[in-house]
Amino acid sequence: MINIAEFLPPTPSPLWKLAKQAGADWAVGGLPFGEPLNAGDAPWDYMPLLRTRQAYEHAGFTQAVIESRPPLNLAKRGLPGRDAEIDTVCTLLENMGRLGIPVWCYEWMTDFNWLRTSTTTASRGGSVVTSFDDALVRDAPNTELGPISEEVLWETLEYFLKRVVPVAEKAGVKLAMHPDDPPLSPIRGVGRIMRSVENFQRLLDMVPSPVNGITLCQGNFTLMTNDLPGVIRHFGRQNKIFFVHFRDVRGTPAKFEETWHDAGQTDMLACMRAYKDIGFEGVLRPDHVPTVEGDSNSNAGYSSFGRLYAIGYIRGLIEAVYATE
Repeated sequence: MINIAEFLPPTPSPLWKLAKQAGADWAVGGLPFGEPLNAGDAPWDYMPLLRTRQAYEHAGFTQAVIESRPPLNLAKRGLPGRDAEIDTVCTLLENMGRLGIPVWCYEWMTDFNWLRTSTTTASRGGSVVTSFDDALVRDAPNTELGPISEEVLWETLEYFLKRVVPVAEKAGVKLAMHPDDPPLSPIRGVGRIMRSVENFQRLLDMVPSPVNGITLCQGNFTLMTNDLPGVIRHFGRQNKIFFVHFRDVRGTPAKFEETWHDAGQTDMLACMRAYKDIGFEGVLRPDHVPTVEGDSNSNAGYSSFGRLYAIGYIRGLIEAVYATE
């Protein structure tokens, strides 16, 4: 059975109560950056991770995923110091294994993470969403570290995986690669490699392992294909979908906007049926929701009230699909 999770920052907040009241029993957590740590502790060390997991459990959640990363830009670029960065990932994976946290969501986006050109695009009823228009960034300067090719990123990713996959296998932790967002290359001189269905298959084939897999972020994958349910089945038959971001967009990789879960270009019911067909038993979380009246847009895409609508919509889809044979 598929399970609904919610992304909950490590510090308890009203969002924790709202998510629980909406019926989410699983937590997708970050690393406790900025939280008080004992002397010598780092956010990926055992004790900070233990305290965070305990906080989730005391609030009634089971922690299913860590969706946060130690610094990794040197590793992505293959620069001096990358081995020390990879060592921190190995420490994280070992401690996740000790604590029974089964999935680590990571990405291979260099210099910057997900990118939008607007966080105030008008949507239904005066709500606002994020959007991206490549025409607005084509003349943007290169990033501080300068251009990097896709070929180099493939080389550094292979180096990284050959280091961490054996550690993850021993720890019993699954590595779930998130797509580039947007799935477009290059941006500001920076190549992006996790941007097509074919490239994700290349990732899986590059270092074959039961722990080398995918975060199926629907908002990105639906920009890569005209048949998202088919892609879900393709990777699901290989048992490579470890975590799902359930969201939608409207547009193309070069120009798109986020949407309400019921207003995008994807057949969300068909996607849910595909997850049932492949026997997916992990967690799924809503992602990148609209900001609605009365809520703050300070963390665009992650307003609290928009998540409640998403959880309800997803719960309805699950009941519709899993109640029928």
